Amino acid sequence: MEKALFILGELTDDDFDWMLTNGSKEEIPAGTILIQQGNPIDKFYIVLGGDLGVFMGSAEGPVIAHLSSGEVVGEMSFLDARPPSATVKAIADSLVWSIPRKHLVTKLHQDVGFASRFYRALAVFLCDRLRGTVSRLGYDPDQSLSGSESEAEINPSVLDNLDLAQIRFSWLLRRLLLIEN
Repeated sequence: MEKALFILGELTDDDFDWMLTNGSKEEIPAGTILIQQGNPIDKFYIVLGGDLGVFMGSAEGPVIAHLSSGEVVGEMSFLDARPPSATVKAIADSLVWSIPRKHLVTKLHQDVGFASRFYRALAVFLCDRLRGTVSRLGYDPDQSLSGSESEAEINPSVLDNLDLAQIRFSWLLRRLLLIEN
């Protein structure tokens, strides 16, 4: 499931409009390092297209994960303000939506409702990632190792907003195509 849907499904239309107004599209050419392990980052990213590789240490080692359309990048460093624990590099030309950290922090301090929805969405997203990691490590033999989730495996509160989240993500992508033309 596209991880950005956790966030977009939890937010209101006004929250979504704020993210659009305060973010910007960034084209990331293949081979470009978006995030360097150990170096602070000042943005929160949603991947709109392409293929980003996650590496431990330098971007010359093996790819430990691929991030594509709908994935969120930089969320851990945003939450705990520590430098990234991995390097993220564009494997293919990619497109991301970036929101500057300072804008997002200001919004979270000024708008308690937005903060509640945003942090809840990140918590659900990170829980989902942890469950997937536990499953891949073999600690939960009842979980599928396929990497894809059926609707029965997704938190029911997320499912309630999934359709709206998918509409918002599609709208974001369409809006960007109109801006480019």
